[in-house]
Amino acid sequence: MTTAQDRITRTIATEIAAAPAQVQAAVQLLDGGATVPFVARYRKEVTGGLDDTQLRLLADRLAYLREMEARRETILNSIREQGKLTDGLARAIAGAETKATLEDIYLPFKPKRRTKAMIARENGLEPLLRAIMDDRGAAPETLAAGYLSDAVPDTKAALAGARDILAEQLAENADLLGRLRAFMQDEAFIAARVVPGKEEAGAKFSDYFDHREKWATIPAHRALAILRASKEEVVTIEIAPDPETGTPRAIGMVAAEIGIAGDGPGDAWLREAAGWTWRVKLGLTMYMDLLGELRRRAHEEAIAVFARNLRDLLLAAPAGARPTLGLDPGIRTGVKAAVVDATGKLVETATLYPFQPRNDLRGAMATVLELVRRHGVELIAIGNGTASRETERFVAEALRLLPDAGPRPVKVVVSEAGASVYSASELAAREFPDLDVSLRGAVSIARRLQDPLAELVKIEPKSIGVGQYQHDVDQRRLAQTLEAVVEDAVNAVGVDLNTASAPLLAHVAGLGPSLAQAIVAHRDAHGAFPSRKALLKVGGLGPKAFEQAAGFLRIRDGAEPLDASSVHPEAYGVARRIVAACGRDLRQIMGNGAALKGLKPEQFVDDRFGLPTVRDILAELEKPGRDPRPEFRTAAFADGVEDIKDLKPGMMLEGTVTNVAAFGAFVDIGVHQDGLVHVSQLADRFVRDPHEVVKAGDVVKVRVVEIDIPRKRIGLSMRKDAAAADPRPASPARPRGTGKPRAPESSGRGALGDALRAAMTRKE
Repeated sequence: MTTAQDRITRTIATEIAAAPAQVQAAVQLLDGGATVPFVARYRKEVTGGLDDTQLRLLADRLAYLREMEARRETILNSIREQGKLTDGLARAIAGAETKATLEDIYLPFKPKRRTKAMIARENGLEPLLRAIMDDRGAAPETLAAGYLSDAVPDTKAALAGARDILAEQLAENADLLGRLRAFMQDEAFIAARVVPGKEEAGAKFSDYFDHREKWATIPAHRALAILRASKEEVVTIEIAPDPETGTPRAIGMVAAEIGIAGDGPGDAWLREAAGWTWRVKLGLTMYMDLLGELRRRAHEEAIAVFARNLRDLLLAAPAGARPTLGLDPGIRTGVKAAVVDATGKLVETATLYPFQPRNDLRGAMATVLELVRRHGVELIAIGNGTASRETERFVAEALRLLPDAGPRPVKVVVSEAGASVYSASELAAREFPDLDVSLRGAVSIARRLQDPLAELVKIEPKSIGVGQYQHDVDQRRLAQTLEAVVEDAVNAVGVDLNTASAPLLAHVAGLGPSLAQAIVAHRDAHGAFPSRKALLKVGGLGPKAFEQAAGFLRIRDGAEPLDASSVHPEAYGVARRIVAACGRDLRQIMGNGAALKGLKPEQFVDDRFGLPTVRDILAELEKPGRDPRPEFRTAAFADGVEDIKDLKPGMMLEGTVTNVAAFGAFVDIGVHQDGLVHVSQLADRFVRDPHEVVKAGDVVKVRVVEIDIPRKRIGLSMRKDAAAADPRPASPARPRGTGKPRAPESSGRGALGDALRAAMTRKE
């Protein structure tokens, strides 16, 4: 292993709390083309049990650190070619732990355009700077008189040139830059102030018209709001230490690097030069560094929130394979209806006009009842957009007309976020070339009730609406993270090989879009796959792809019972040895936990499969093909509460969590506008992270505490005791001179108001 490889391995091992040997093994597998889901599930012996979270972080950091090592080598070669590489410099470059530190070291050697300092050196002014540094008792003006020339007409120009040389030396001093950066990260404040005249146009950013707080502790959602306000030229941003205490300390650090100790004329000139260098060069450098770090930090946190919400939504409880009627509500254009059978196949569509201008309520109800009767509909999925509650009400009235003796379909309000994006997509056009775009949305709504994961993978994650400032963050990084979330969710659940769509198959480990299309084409041409092995007959799908994908694909009711489980084909031999030890047929063993009791996993370990794999096989035999998603449950919206105007403080309602942000959770309570449960109102205890309490898709009970009808803002609480004091200590008001003091975040209604305003700024 090279020095660089060893350094990467040790760094990652520390970060993911693993041994270097585990990291090395995982890196070899990933470099060999293995996927994270495959390694996490089927190579536990090799990696020592690293889970998918650790492996994702490992893969992410591996890419970063390899880029850094490549940059380290480039810098070494560049300085070596200049003939300036010393042993000490080589050690400093080798010891740099971040890209920023590397670039600090490289600054003096980096090729650059002609600078003022270069021109000053060409004009022979570097000796003047040395003279001032060496003789602090002499007046710099007197010393400068000896360096005049045609290019340096007077002492003022000479001293300005000397100052330019000194400033460049300080700005390229890696040790000084490192100390200043650390100082700024601890002491800097970020301040935002409104651009005069932009108050009305930028009203949604009014919280940040005169705002100041510590750079180190500003929450991601506030940082992103300020960054967006700056981008829209509503506010200006400053990142600097406190002008009364911090700035003198920063200048003092610069002065100390020069070595100013006395009060002679030279010291006074150098002290002034140090202040000028901070104001003109180093302060700006620190501003840009901290602004970039703030943006990176805020982006990472926002992406992490998006990823958690997306995962929760993808792994939401499926209603199951049941005939479903999907309704996409509309008023003037009508309610679009689509019935899909238990497999998700479209069987019939219709358009209903129960509302203005047609008001054909009787006809709409008759159509719903006929669709229910003709197709044995068990579920009715109603999109939660415009006219959702009105549609739910007319459906409820229609269902009352069904005979009391027979079963009644269950109506469920479903998030339709992204349905319109899918409807207009190329994928939907290929799937339903002769179907109107609006009716495709009703199909999507029906299917996402049956199986949210299978349907939502067809929609670009950013269109699902569970992100925070999603259009502001690094789009490449966001897409990369969300793709990993989708891949992990799909492989955690498993995919039915004979019913899955190409978009769903594309996220199975080892496949991808082209192989997924090839599988569907082969299935259409030759019928259902009889076994996992039959996958190898698909053109372009070789042994490597089969190895990665097979364990995550399921074949129900096939000749090989293990094909319906998550046992990998490579381990079928171990499974059969376990079955043989029970003395029964495989089909009798699968799902029979009692038959497996008493078996010791250790006795089935061999040279290839260790204890972790054997335990996984035993667990799978006990509950074959188990779905990790929760049982299906839906919120029951309150009758008569259909609009924000129907709400009153103190009302207890049931709703569904639609989104979780750093400052709280948004809940759909059936009034066309999500309410916000501020983090201080999530529980009767201190909550640091809202994800500790709720996740997207959860059904929760909430109390209405604040209603702002003109601005369509609803404050909710999940605390049992509305009058209970928040257990979190009150936050201090912001420092003086920074505008109106903000109410502490734990202060109930005021905190809700702050969060609601932030939420409105955040909404895309």
